[in-house]
Amino acid sequence: PLAPVTLDDVRAAAERIRGTAVRTPLLALDADAYPGLHVKLENLQPVGSFKLRGAANSVAALDAGQLSAGLATASAGNMARAVAWLAHVHVVDCTVIVPDGAPAAKLDPIRALGAEIVPVPFERWWQAIEEGSHPAASGTFLHAFASGPMMAGNGTIGLELLEDLPDLAAVVVPFGGGGLSCGIAAAVKALSPDARVFAAEVEGAAPLSASHAAGRPVTIEHRRSFVDGIGSGGLLSAMWPLASSVLDGSIVVSLEEVAAAMRVLASRGRVVAEGAGAAALAAAMSGRAGKGPIAAVISGGNIDRPVLAGILGQP
Repeated sequence: PLAPVTLDDVRAAAERIRGTAVRTPLLALDADAYPGLHVKLENLQPVGSFKLRGAANSVAALDAGQLSAGLATASAGNMARAVAWLAHVHVVDCTVIVPDGAPAAKLDPIRALGAEIVPVPFERWWQAIEEGSHPAASGTFLHAFASGPMMAGNGTIGLELLEDLPDLAAVVVPFGGGGLSCGIAAAVKALSPDARVFAAEVEGAAPLSASHAAGRPVTIEHRRSFVDGIGSGGLLSAMWPLASSVLDGSIVVSLEEVAAAMRVLASRGRVVAEGAGAAALAAAMSGRAGKGPIAAVISGGNIDRPVLAGILGQP
């Protein structure tokens, strides 16, 4: 099992990634319509998602030989884009293993950065995540979520949340593999023990909620949707002990609620979010995260334009 990262780990990561990842704004969404609800805009990172934080911290932890060997990862898009961006900056090779059917909005920028893209069936992609390797992934493999450096980098969001909103009552975080939510929880709970950290999942792709109900990790029938940045058929076994101990539960929302949250972000906040990021807002808007100052982490904004146009065009 993975050990939780410490507040010192997160603070050290904040220093290492300073100048690479940006400090994103925390905005009150609409004080009249949604009192107390704030959004943390990780879609404004240079690569369009929070993944740059953990990836940059992971690269900073490599020695010269590991870096010169090139970088590799398995990702549905956002981690792949972050790793490709860092490989481009450091002028090293990059290979990314992606599930077939990954959206063009995420693959095209990866390709433009010079990375080699290896599409595989979803099950084989998940196997690469479980094993932390793939035969075609030459170079140093950076796990998309299940590593200490990755979670510590993600945890820097928690530091910023409490600096900007000291009386934070709860934060809602999209749950894919668990590295974002567990990293944020490490920082938030160390500094504000009474604050709660909730995972946000979508129907048909909510293994954490199912595992909480069963009291153990379980697999589910996974339904793919426009919410492509989170959700799978199960949890990585190494993540379950950590996620089940540091998170205050999972809030599961429907695809319709996610789409509605995307429209609210666009109309009220002038923000473009992908489905995963809007899932956190949908969960916060449901009221199930409680009252008081609540922050929803908008994890990314990389979405195909036709998909976005279709969702925004709905009433």
